Amino acid sequence: MKKDDIHVIFGFDMETDVGSFTPYYDGVKNATPPLIELFDKKGIKGTFYYTGDAARRNPDSVEIVKKSGNEVGCHSLFHETVGDELFPIPGVVPLLPEEVPFRIEKATEWVEQVLGHQPVSFRAPRLWGSTALLNSLEKLNYVSDASYPMYFYRERFIPYNPSKADWTKEGDMKIVEIPNFADMVMKSNDPGLERDRDQWPLFRTKGTDELMKHIDSFVRFLRERNLPVVLCFYFHPWEFIPIQESYHYGEARVTPDRFLTLGCGDKAMREFSLLIDRLKDMGSTFHRADDFAAYWNKAGKAGLG
Repeated sequence: MKKDDIHVIFGFDMETDVGSFTPYYDGVKNATPPLIELFDKKGIKGTFYYTGDAARRNPDSVEIVKKSGNEVGCHSLFHETVGDELFPIPGVVPLLPEEVPFRIEKATEWVEQVLGHQPVSFRAPRLWGSTALLNSLEKLNYVSDASYPMYFYRERFIPYNPSKADWTKEGDMKIVEIPNFADMVMKSNDPGLERDRDQWPLFRTKGTDELMKHIDSFVRFLRERNLPVVLCFYFHPWEFIPIQESYHYGEARVTPDRFLTLGCGDKAMREFSLLIDRLKDMGSTFHRADDFAAYWNKAGKAGLG
């Protein structure tokens, strides 16, 4: 791997609209075709991480991704918390560590039933991973996991093979852990959590040009340390359709924070297309997560060359 190379992994978390806050799949149904069309037009590939429920309820979406040559991965069973909780969300209770293996097996099974073969790339909802999760994935022969929240742990800036004892440390697992992009140079105004380093969903709330400032900053950060540049991003299909400001159910109304709904729809699609162009202008290579994991195990650990 050459030190001037830039490697990009685009991941889409195929889940209910607005994460865990609605039961609808309008994004999965309606945004998959135009996103795949855009990928084809730009000549890039990525990974689409389906919850088991999303795959079962939307087999046509899975088939579109599969036939396009993009990767179908797994994103838990119902978008539940399968790892360590980083901040509390009312009504979203983390699984106990001993529950995780069965739940991951079942999620994998449901995606496999629709896909036709086992998924081998995973991302935890909200990037909330854990040691129990990684050991479960390793047992099932997953090759990549893109759950590490760089903004929170702030220790791993490039992919690594995790430890069986602590998934945030380097070890001898075969699975490749791919940290998610965050700006590790900016001054955080969020003491403790530092979630503002995580630049999702800046591409649609403030625009690609603003996001590129943080990308350029992180690229310099890595190159100053003689580290390879790997940029892993997460998006959601519901960001690319119009999203309601609030949702009413039988006993309550759910009003998502504004950052979740701002710029969703046509603006998000325009800015995402522009982001691809900006990254291409930098000479980036785009990967599926499974292909990148194989590349990393072969070339990444061999040094910068």
